[in-house]
Amino acid sequence: MRRELLPVIATEPVGPYVLVRLERGGLEPGAPGQFFMLEAPGRLLPRPMSLCQAPPGELAFLVDPIGPGTRALASLEAGHAIHVLGPLGCGFDLGVQRPLVVAGGIGIAPMPYLSEALGGPPALLGFRSDLHAQAARLLPGAEVVVEPRLVTELLPEEPGDVLACGPEAMLEAVRALVPGAQLAREAPMACGYGACYGCVVEVDGHYERLCVTGPVLREAA
Repeated sequence: MRRELLPVIATEPVGPYVLVRLERGGLEPGAPGQFFMLEAPGRLLPRPMSLCQAPPGELAFLVDPIGPGTRALASLEAGHAIHVLGPLGCGFDLGVQRPLVVAGGIGIAPMPYLSEALGGPPALLGFRSDLHAQAARLLPGAEVVVEPRLVTELLPEEPGDVLACGPEAMLEAVRALVPGAQLAREAPMACGYGACYGCVVEVDGHYERLCVTGPVLREAA
């Protein structure tokens, strides 16, 4: 874990999302599913972002500009620089035999990096509109559905080892259908390393700091 000031290479629209590409500096990309704390310009608290892509010399993050912090990150331009802390948390377990990537909406963010690490496994993606589904280009070859269809409708009878990220309702549905699936969850985070207790979530009947135990968890159905 390190904190560095990283120059912005470029920001690229991906449907309604924005891919923020930073110089890597001395930071390691970490394991797929880990996250970084990005300090948004003009905002007091950093924003947790999972790594989307890690080409040589770069760290790229997919941002959904829905609030002041994420809009500030999405408005960055080449030549700007922001402080980045990471990698943090626990990522996906890559030691699986039959991986199946499942994502909904902005939950696609960590999946390109994960897919590359796993050698390009099958992927199922769900989005709420055709505009949002443009992000599927980040994961070529994935099977894609748009609401009112749900991504869980695409799960095969024997899905194998599911690695999922998406909205809470989607993750709960995946957990019920595939006990033991790896689920990348979200929670508000102020520090990213367990000091503030702002990301406490209930896991299997007890409470955990998601930034330390997760964000990727295996939970019983």
